[in-house]
Amino acid sequence: MILLLPSDVLHPRRVDEHFAAEEQAARALGWSVALVDHDALAATGTLAGSVTRAPGGEVALYRGWMLSSRAYAGLATALATRDIRLYTDAERYRRAHELPGWYAALSDFTPASAWTTGTDRTDFDAARSALGSGPAVVRDYSKSMKHYWHEATYIPDLTDAAAAWAVAQRMLELRGDDLTGGFVLRRYEPFVGPEVRTWWINGTCRLVTAHPDTPHEPLPQDLDLTPLRPAVTTLNLPFVTIDLTRRSDGAWRIVELGDGQVSDRPTTTPPEDLISALTQP
Repeated sequence: MILLLPSDVLHPRRVDEHFAAEEQAARALGWSVALVDHDALAATGTLAGSVTRAPGGEVALYRGWMLSSRAYAGLATALATRDIRLYTDAERYRRAHELPGWYAALSDFTPASAWTTGTDRTDFDAARSALGSGPAVVRDYSKSMKHYWHEATYIPDLTDAAAAWAVAQRMLELRGDDLTGGFVLRRYEPFVGPEVRTWWINGTCRLVTAHPDTPHEPLPQDLDLTPLRPAVTTLNLPFVTIDLTRRSDGAWRIVELGDGQVSDRPTTTPPEDLISALTQP
C-alpha cells in the first residue's frame, strides 16, 4: 500500500507538517509513502511530474486536505498512468464526499434533506417546499458555512421564502468558486453535546474517536452502532467517516458522512491507531 500525503508548500520534498505523524506511522508499518502537490491538484486536477515518484503497480490511499470530486478524479487518472490504483475510486469518492451520494441509504439516521442541482431560485423553492415548514439549515453538497450560522446556515422558517433565499445567497457568496453541486436543505434538529467521529472500512467500524473540533471530549459509553451497520454496508464505500451526535431526545443522529481519506484525525488519537486500522484485512 502507498500512502499519498500532501507536500509542504515551501519545501516540496517534505510532507506537510499536519500529516508528518501519519507518515512516520505508515513507514513503521511498512507502507511506501509518496507526496503530492495538493494546491496544484486542487487547482488543475492534475499532478504533473510529482506522480512519477510513486512506485507503480500498487494500491494508493490518500490522506490529505479536502479535494473536490473533480480534483480527486484527476488524481485517479494521473495515478492510472503509472499503474497505480486508488483504494477508493473516483465514483465512490464522489458518493462519499457529496451528500446526495449517501443520503438515501442513511436517511433514517439523519435529518430529512432536499437539494437542487444548481443555484436557481426556482429549484431552491421546490426543495424548500418539499421539506414543508419549520427551521432548516442550508449548505452545499459537501460543506456548510456553520461558522456563519445566522447569516449563511440557519433558516428559522422554511415558509418565509425571502428570508430563506437570503440565507442561501449568503452561503453561496461565501462558498464562491468552491461551491459543490447546489443547495442542500436539511431539516433542523436540536443537537446536544459534542460529535463523535466513527471510521468505517468496507462497512465495518474500525475506530471511534473524538471529533477533531473537540479532541479532548471523552468518548460516550452508550454509542450503539448496531442499527447503522446494515445501512453503511449497503453504501459499498471502502473508507468513510461518519460523525454522530445526540439529538435533544437522546437519539444518536448522523451529522455528516465523508470520505475517510480527507477526514481529519483528532490530535488525541495516535496516528498508529488509524494506520493500523487501515492495515487490518
